[in-house]
Amino acid sequence: MKDYLDDAKEELKRMDHLIYVSLKYTRTVDVLRSVVERLMNCIDFIMDGLIDKAKKEGKIEDVPTQSGLRFNIVKDVYKDDKKIVDAIDFRQSLKKIMRANYEKDQEFRRHVKMTADVDGKEVIINIDVVYEHFEYIKSFVEYIEEKYND
Repeated sequence: MKDYLDDAKEELKRMDHLIYVSLKYTRTVDVLRSVVERLMNCIDFIMDGLIDKAKKEGKIEDVPTQSGLRFNIVKDVYKDDKKIVDAIDFRQSLKKIMRANYEKDQEFRRHVKMTADVDGKEVIINIDVVYEHFEYIKSFVEYIEEKYND
């Protein structure tokens, strides 16, 4: 689990730089999208670690290669841990945002935003939203490290 946590922490460092340096100076939707991708990667590393831990403990036998099936396995094995289930749901919502058609607005300004059409609803990603997501993932990684680190 330690290797997966280290990878997740590296993604956190990259997100930190994107938010506090890159986004500060460039303020483009491309940087916002990069942060969202890093958020997804961070959750992926944690989920891979949880799958590896469950496999070592004999809770699962086969590990599928498709991410959707992997997330379903983690949800099933750790169904009693609401934070893990919520993180998987959050990750799936981020994936929908990344796949959705989007519009750019106010680029190169403080209020840069990406407006995505997800399941008929308008979802806005801006600097403040990205920062909130970053803080959520940071606390999630800390939680996993405290509770599940070997």
